[in-house]
Amino acid sequence: MTPRGLDIRFTFNLAGKHQFYPTLFIPRKSFFLPDEEIANHLDSIVFNLGMIELISYWKAACPPKVIIKPYALHTDQVQWWKKIYFNGLGEFFYLNSIEVTEENFMEIECAANFVETYSSFIELHSSASQQIENKVIIPVGGGKDSAVTLELLGNRFSGIPLILNPRGASLDTIAAKGFTPDQMIGIQRTIDPGLLKLNDLGFLNGHTPFSALLAFVTVLGAILTGHRNIALSNESSANEATVEGTEINHQYSKSFRFESDFRDYVKRWICDDINYFSFLRPLNELQIASLFATFSRYHPVFKSCNAGSKANRWCGQCAKCLFTYIILSPFLQQAQLVHIFGKNLLDDGSLKPLFDQLTGLADEKPFDCVGTIREVNLALCETIRQTNESALPFLLIYYKNSGKYLQYKRIDFKTELLQLSDEHHLLPEFLSIVQEWLGRING
Repeated sequence: MTPRGLDIRFTFNLAGKHQFYPTLFIPRKSFFLPDEEIANHLDSIVFNLGMIELISYWKAACPPKVIIKPYALHTDQVQWWKKIYFNGLGEFFYLNSIEVTEENFMEIECAANFVETYSSFIELHSSASQQIENKVIIPVGGGKDSAVTLELLGNRFSGIPLILNPRGASLDTIAAKGFTPDQMIGIQRTIDPGLLKLNDLGFLNGHTPFSALLAFVTVLGAILTGHRNIALSNESSANEATVEGTEINHQYSKSFRFESDFRDYVKRWICDDINYFSFLRPLNELQIASLFATFSRYHPVFKSCNAGSKANRWCGQCAKCLFTYIILSPFLQQAQLVHIFGKNLLDDGSLKPLFDQLTGLADEKPFDCVGTIREVNLALCETIRQTNESALPFLLIYYKNSGKYLQYKRIDFKTELLQLSDEHHLLPEFLSIVQEWLGRING
């Protein structure tokens, strides 16, 4: 720690030919623990942050061996890291036509002795419980999901927002709840420009498990503040594979499978008092949309569009824009949606290819953070039911003439809004909040 905050710089070396120095910076805040209580806790979490940051640089060339210095990993950790690299890069391998297995795609070698390395981390386990309090960190990305979590938890458990690379929608979202920048954990992450140069030269590029990076960042936030709970906003829908018949999932690091693995890893190797979980995991996208529709303070400011994120706008041409429009359509008037998105996306014929992917009319879902095919189809059927036949937009007319409409139109929409998934890690005090609010909406 320095007087201005926490400065972290990682050092990666690709075959002695390319060096990379990505960074993280967290400005000091008044609610951070005293430096002497944080100092002995940092080595372990920063080392693990480096391991997940490395994935973006490893994928440029996919070298068969990764050498870790100066620390070491237990053999169980090596297997854990190979699992997150392999599954987190499933989309990357698929789109780059790289055929590998979890066993053979990469070897991890450690230059140091594990016992010596672990002894420097052991103090974290022995002392962390003395500073941890039953408060909650809420990562906010600026989309509808984190807005729902912020709304439901922001005034409870001394909730505090965490934003990685703060910008328009995320800052506007916490402001809508009444938080100021001084009341949040703000983290600035930089990518080494050398990586972008390699991409321009033809080195490999593609999707990495960003949410896994965010997971480790939130644990760092918990250590700096002494907060016990980390409430993510990943829903049950994130478990669906992107490529049917495979385990390739664009949202792997948002899945329940990753969440469970990560909780185990943190408790064993970093701090056994930190409770990492997804607050929205019992819910599907339809339920989240029904909740979000009632929180009008966020409607003018939220953004779920990757393409328009830098300009803080909806691009109106991507899968996330179209999905968000569809999933909100049963719960908001078309005039409200047009005001949010700038146009009626269901009346844009150029979006038909994306529409086919979202509904399952195409062979693959979009490689993006979108809901399940079932949720999309049920939202469309309910929107058609609520809309006068003569007012149906282009894509709804097209959909009504498809086999998907016939397949889903008889499913009871109300039932989808009532059922909670049992697959979650919510403690009773958090689950009761979800149940209470869902009861209000559907009561």
